[in-house]
Amino acid sequence: MKQQQLFGPEPLPWEEADLDDLAAAQLVFNRPVDTAFDYLIPEHLRGQLQPGHRVLAPFGRGDRLCAGFCVGTSRPQRREGLKSVYKLLDDRPLLSAHMLELTRWIADRYLCAWGQVLETVIPAGVKNRAGTREVLMLELNPETGPAENRIKLPPKQAAVLQVLSAAGEPLPAERVARAASCGPGPITALRRKRLIRAFSARSELEDADVAAAAQDPNLVLNADQQRALDRILGSLRQQQHATFLLYGVTGSGKTEVYIRAIQEVVGYGRQAIVLVPEISLTPQTIRRFRSRFPAVAVLHSHMSDAERHRHWQQISAGRVQVVVGARSAVFAPTPHLGLIVIDEEHETSFKQETAPRYHAREVARRRAEQENIPLILGSATPTLESWRRAQEGPDELLTLPRRVEGLPMPPVVIVDVRHDPLRRKGAAIGRALLTAIRSALEAQGQVILFLNLRGYSPVLWCRSCGAAVKCPHCDVSLTWHKEREAVVCHSCDYHAAPPATCPSCGAADLQYLGVGTQRLEQEVRTRFPGAPCVRMDSDTMRKPGSHDKALESFRHGDVRILLGTQMISKGLDFPNVTLVGVIDADTVLHQPDLRSTERTFQLIAQVAGRTGRSRKGGRVLVQTSCPAEPAILKAAEHDYASFAHAELEHRRQMRAPPYEHLARVIVRGPDEKMALAETRRIAELLRSAIAADALPVRLIGPAPAPVARLKGRYRFHFQLSAAGIEPIQQLWHSVAGKFKIAPEVEFAVDMDPINLR
Repeated sequence: MKQQQLFGPEPLPWEEADLDDLAAAQLVFNRPVDTAFDYLIPEHLRGQLQPGHRVLAPFGRGDRLCAGFCVGTSRPQRREGLKSVYKLLDDRPLLSAHMLELTRWIADRYLCAWGQVLETVIPAGVKNRAGTREVLMLELNPETGPAENRIKLPPKQAAVLQVLSAAGEPLPAERVARAASCGPGPITALRRKRLIRAFSARSELEDADVAAAAQDPNLVLNADQQRALDRILGSLRQQQHATFLLYGVTGSGKTEVYIRAIQEVVGYGRQAIVLVPEISLTPQTIRRFRSRFPAVAVLHSHMSDAERHRHWQQISAGRVQVVVGARSAVFAPTPHLGLIVIDEEHETSFKQETAPRYHAREVARRRAEQENIPLILGSATPTLESWRRAQEGPDELLTLPRRVEGLPMPPVVIVDVRHDPLRRKGAAIGRALLTAIRSALEAQGQVILFLNLRGYSPVLWCRSCGAAVKCPHCDVSLTWHKEREAVVCHSCDYHAAPPATCPSCGAADLQYLGVGTQRLEQEVRTRFPGAPCVRMDSDTMRKPGSHDKALESFRHGDVRILLGTQMISKGLDFPNVTLVGVIDADTVLHQPDLRSTERTFQLIAQVAGRTGRSRKGGRVLVQTSCPAEPAILKAAEHDYASFAHAELEHRRQMRAPPYEHLARVIVRGPDEKMALAETRRIAELLRSAIAADALPVRLIGPAPAPVARLKGRYRFHFQLSAAGIEPIQQLWHSVAGKFKIAPEVEFAVDMDPINLR
């Protein structure tokens, strides 16, 4: 190496002094590049721009103005080539230091760009300042002459000055015009005379509706509930972080334990976040919290941008005690957070399917650790990940083994339908379930029927060649929707009139196979014409409020039979339900997914928990073609512990989660050969890095994805597996910059994937 390279010219003293006068901001943008860029802070923004602010700044070769986030400030090491921040987008930082740290952790944990995470954390309504508008404000010019000069003014102009003088503060121009009973002319004249000044400002948001319902008294806890609550309160009072898995059978009173813990937190002047699955944000759930706390904000996907903005502002101002919401509520800007609760923690909807692909449970765990507060995970069927942590540490297991008021768990009957005469004729409801429905209705009970397949028939099959009719854009069978008179792809929403002949062989020999919720509804209405029936699935519950309306009708007894997909299996409490029927327990079981048995157990156990919640009792009939399947047998016995023990041993032998972490890499493109070639090349780069650095990481694949074509793009995948996350992170960061894939091809990485299709 040459000497001049070792001992380069040092900056001259006046150059160093020049740099002392400058300030730089580190900005990140919503781009798939995990890099912070240095920008000079203009003199007029120094002292204003802080980490957490959104800014506009020139980005890229064309210097197009783009929105970015300031994640830090510093003294620049150079000034040559540095662009300058153009302007601030918000009056104050939208992100606290805690939230910046949390989002940086998410980017590292889930192998994505920091800017993508920041863009996700701030709702669109907050960024767009929805519900506000630019308003022209007026104020007196401090240089206005003495009051007697106004005598020379026309009456309307004098009235405007009188209104502003009496207010003693700037007022919206519309309000001034109303108070002075004038149009825009006198205001314009006063501005020309420089007697008043005008400037633009944002209108104030109206407060969101966080009002309480009529307040209910506390319920009396049983011994199990009190024991669990005491342990949680001990952690709260010691101001220590701890994660508790509250494992309680359905109907054991987990929600009451949450509420009593939150009451303690609110009593300290702090706030709580309660995460629930989107489909569990029912009026019943909301009413339960609003009847116990004066200020509750509910965040859900049907909110307008303006509503979400109003709630965000009130939460950040500390005017909300309890935030109840789905996955993204984990980012609620609570200034004094004291507790996080995740109800139904086993729900897959807590994992985001698009970048950044975070899991709300893990983000909540990290946030609770950061802020040194407790985290409560509640479920009757916990994920094996949470169960293992509670069994082996570091989490703590709290159990509610009995239903409140001593009610028994409902008996579950497994019905083998392989030889059922009605099922052989194509019926959805077998003989035993048909008899049970009749009996329940005659006894004035209500019935829930669960089937996790929407549409009329899920398969259109050719009897000549044996092929299923698939979507022209996806490797997915088309579903017949009788109400729409169309075959529909549930992956890309392609729809068309049903074909008269087989697309594969041309034979006019097509047959509809299988049962969906539409066909089940038709059968129920035919067999039980006197029993009002409602179907709940994503086809019938599209309109805002339709979900709530259907459940309220069922609660009041106007509906006798409720049927639908998994949206009816979660968290509903209807005392008059005396029968639950599972139409086909095998739909999830046969999916190519390592969690298929776990999900089968969870679905049966959860839907079974909807009955037997009063002295009337109840029972469950599970129709299956696999009556010896351990997941179904253990669910029928309400024996989660035995199921989890056996399934964990199976996973351990397979070196599968929760014993190893997975990172799934998916490559997709319009050309099959190119997509496969790029997949192999990326996999080989990673394989070489694993060998070179002797990393304890396995690379499994590549292979076609289970759904090999989706929305016209061919899909291939492989998986990285390791006992810890760190080796996968090290591998990814060492190689990610070297991929340089073809522009037509795109790839994504999913850390700890839930969906492997």
